[in-house]
Amino acid sequence: MDVRRRRVAAQLLDRPANLGLVDAVRHLLAVQAQEPTAFPLALRARVPGLTAAELDNARHDRSIVRCWGPRGTLHLIARDDLPWLYPLVKPNPANSLRRLAELGVSNPDGSKAAKALDGQGPLTKAELGERTGTEGQATVHLAMLAAAHGLVVLGPERRGKPTYVHAGDWLGAPLPTEPEDTALDRLVARYRAAHEPAEPADLAAWSGIPVSRVKPAWRPTTVDIKEAGSTVRLIPAFDEYLLGWRTRDHAVAPEHRKLVHPGGGIIRAAVLVDGRVAGTWTRTGNSVEVQPFEELPDLTAELEDLRRFGGK
Repeated sequence: MDVRRRRVAAQLLDRPANLGLVDAVRHLLAVQAQEPTAFPLALRARVPGLTAAELDNARHDRSIVRCWGPRGTLHLIARDDLPWLYPLVKPNPANSLRRLAELGVSNPDGSKAAKALDGQGPLTKAELGERTGTEGQATVHLAMLAAAHGLVVLGPERRGKPTYVHAGDWLGAPLPTEPEDTALDRLVARYRAAHEPAEPADLAAWSGIPVSRVKPAWRPTTVDIKEAGSTVRLIPAFDEYLLGWRTRDHAVAPEHRKLVHPGGGIIRAAVLVDGRVAGTWTRTGNSVEVQPFEELPDLTAELEDLRRFGGK
């Protein structure tokens, strides 16, 4: 068994023919979306011919929703997965309460952000802060408190800035916060389809759910995952292929770890060759600079597709 090739296929990095955008997000379960310039490129690497306009349309028509999810970080989730998945991965209010106390916000109340957003449409952080009397990270954590109660998600970016919106306005109703009885079993099955080979500790690390809760739902099963053929992909910073398991050992050689993950929560954009990180890359405008770790295969097709996606 080739672990890398199986995980490349499970993560759709072999770019299956006829794969649609929403189906890709649904298969991946949740797509890391902390960095607005990165997550579109993660989907570009997987969905054949995807355009930025298609992704924008899916977000505006609410087929895909950006919200807090696994590990308390922002993710893209297919709208029809939210009712069962969100209660399992919703933000922990204790984290925001602690941070708000550190920021000097007294008696924080998540309903304040929800009330400020109700009927107002997507608001930027600054606009929401004006209505709640907060600023900076205090505004974000106040919104997260409301999100813990299913009341706030994120709308499309406005001139590159995130926006916040009342879930009832955006989706027709607040998000549920109590998990269904079978939700954890469903999570295990869906996670394994997108990550095999994997272990309970991998799902615990990816989701933020304690491994003691995951293990009882992790039953012997056969997940039919093919092995990808030869693949070369330019994946963005914070790509799911580098975040989906307890470690990145399958992808990053020990001598390259600090080049890919230098610390401070940074995970750099990477050149992926058959599931192994063979270099990093950066982009300025329409210029891409590659920092190889070894001799690389021809990157022309990926570079051209990157420019196509960006419209340059």
